[in-house]
Amino acid sequence: MDVTINFVTQDWWTWWFAIYLFFGGMGAAVMAVAFLTDMYVKHHPNLAIWGMISSIVMLGLGSGMLFLHLLDHVAVINVLNPMVLLNKPDAWIAWGTQFITWMMIWGVLYPLPYLVRSDSFLKIPIIGSILRLSIVGRIAGISERFHHLLGWLAAINGIGVAVYTGLLLQSFPAVPLWHNPGVPVLFTISAFSTALAFLLLVLNVFIKDAEDHEIRTLYERLDVGLIAAELVVIFSFYQYLQMGMESAASKSFELLFSDFGWLVGFIGFGLIVPFFLELKGVLKGWPSHVPIVLASILVMIGGYLLRHYFMYAGAYTQPW
Repeated sequence: MDVTINFVTQDWWTWWFAIYLFFGGMGAAVMAVAFLTDMYVKHHPNLAIWGMISSIVMLGLGSGMLFLHLLDHVAVINVLNPMVLLNKPDAWIAWGTQFITWMMIWGVLYPLPYLVRSDSFLKIPIIGSILRLSIVGRIAGISERFHHLLGWLAAINGIGVAVYTGLLLQSFPAVPLWHNPGVPVLFTISAFSTALAFLLLVLNVFIKDAEDHEIRTLYERLDVGLIAAELVVIFSFYQYLQMGMESAASKSFELLFSDFGWLVGFIGFGLIVPFFLELKGVLKGWPSHVPIVLASILVMIGGYLLRHYFMYAGAYTQPW
């Protein structure tokens, strides 16, 4: 019996889903890194506040993009209920929703003691009035008493969100590019790399405190290691996708590794160029912050391009 097989590229999860995965992973990792830095590297209220606000904005943008494309918007109520994890423990979207929800709750409580003492935020008309409320002050006092616990709860849920973005994609067996254990690893590495890049941008452009040199150096070293690890995983995908000449995996290989945007945009300018810029900064330093700021921007652009091309190269087999 003759069987005609076609290889089709999925066209539903496109740029909008790439935005969700990008902002979700980076935003979650930003909060985790900022809070852990404040707890164990250097007491840094401004970084913790920046981490909380940036993370919530990113997750709001990403989640909003996903919500707009849902077929049944009311169904969100089901995944907001924590009991859904008992009824449907294999639903990664439910796990992700719970991680995001609880990360935001713990994430707001952790920097609250800093916010109620921040002159900058107290001067903002509506926000300042809210922060002066007695009940907010009492909550801030309780938060300060359990500060490290709240920081760890936010960080653990943030790590969960970063990992979830890869696990969600891996849960689709029809697409070989997505359905392999390397996807959660790659997306988690990328989430923390882009988070470090974002926080380096914040430290170098907005906070600009000379005493933060130790933190900036630590972030640069960590990001160099993460970019190197990401390149290793990408090389593994290069090998894996070449299995079989007539397969959906080989179709994804063709779509990715013959695309100028993937090769030059993502691998070249999104990984290799910032790797050497940050490596030079770690080994010998730079006379100004410009190269590290440039590297940070390139890493974040590369983080989006990774997810963008993964969406558009998601090929599956159609047996007719």
